Amino acid sequence: MVVRMRSNRSHTGNRRSHHALKNITVSKDAKSGAVHMRHRASVVTGMYRGHQVINVGKRLAKIEKKAKAQTAAK
Repeated sequence: MVVRMRSNRSHTGNRRSHHALKNITVSKDAKSGAVHMRHRASVVTGMYRGHQVINVGKRLAKIEKKAKAQTAAK
């Protein structure tokens, strides 16, 4: 037997008050001027806080190889 708690309008409103959408905050890279999300590496340059953390060329080659394999499979 499942007993459910009653929920009134104010309780529902309090719960839903945290469901609002917020704008994402973005940062602009000082050297390249590329825009990226805060506390994330830039997808364009692969830089995060002045350090190269993503090899962008290698990443693009991997994406192209995967796309080529998918088109060959069809």
